[in-house]
Amino acid sequence: MSFTIETCTAQHIGDRHEHQDRVGLFAHPAQKGTLLAVLADGMGGHTGGALAAEQVIQSAKQCFQVNPPASANIEEMLAAGINDAHDGIKLSRFTSEQDPHSTACLLILQPGRADWAYCGDSRIYHYRDGVKVSRTYDHSHVMNLVKMGYLTEEQAENHPQKNLLISCLGDNEPPKIDFGSTLPLSGGDCFLLCSDGLWAYFSDDELGRVLHEFPVRQAAEILINSARDRAKGRGDNCSLAIVRLKEIEEDKNVPLWKKPAAK
Repeated sequence: MSFTIETCTAQHIGDRHEHQDRVGLFAHPAQKGTLLAVLADGMGGHTGGALAAEQVIQSAKQCFQVNPPASANIEEMLAAGINDAHDGIKLSRFTSEQDPHSTACLLILQPGRADWAYCGDSRIYHYRDGVKVSRTYDHSHVMNLVKMGYLTEEQAENHPQKNLLISCLGDNEPPKIDFGSTLPLSGGDCFLLCSDGLWAYFSDDELGRVLHEFPVRQAAEILINSARDRAKGRGDNCSLAIVRLKEIEEDKNVPLWKKPAAK
């Protein structure tokens, strides 16, 4: 089974004075069909948050391009991208007066599988034909209460401390890194990476419906515009990356002798 990969990134500064989110998509220079999606939500005031988020993008990209990903080393590579960024952010304190921090979401797509890692409250969603397969759970005080059974997810979404993080990059403690994966991949698989400035305004089902019903660029535009409308002038930076697989339909009218030989 063969797929085409449809991708898109989108960002909006929201109602802030500076955009401290960063997002990127990178194809591997040597491995065909392998790409990295990475998103970071910087924190730290002035330019500190932007510098921290940019450090995430560059560290993840370097780890991805230097070491060809394989199933045996994929978690090690994802963790290295996050930990290297964490170390770089901490070092930047000595060259600036800021106290920079950042979240991190990394997803690597390669033939047959997808793997991801994250720290903080930026999220990775996996949908299949519009139905949620999985979603990352924020490293936040409120989400810990959900896991312990003190709050429902619905109560957590409206909790006044839902943005209080228990782990992020640039903190004194090493970042808490959680991993996920899916294999095999299927046509209709769609992955969404997004900052809290976007996911805060949507239910999981609503996100899946938009991603399923519209082309990736139109879906990105709808999500960004809807988040802006719902923020009502008080919106944070919002950023997203979409990676969607579409099955290539075989032309049954082509004679067998003209089809490429199976490898």
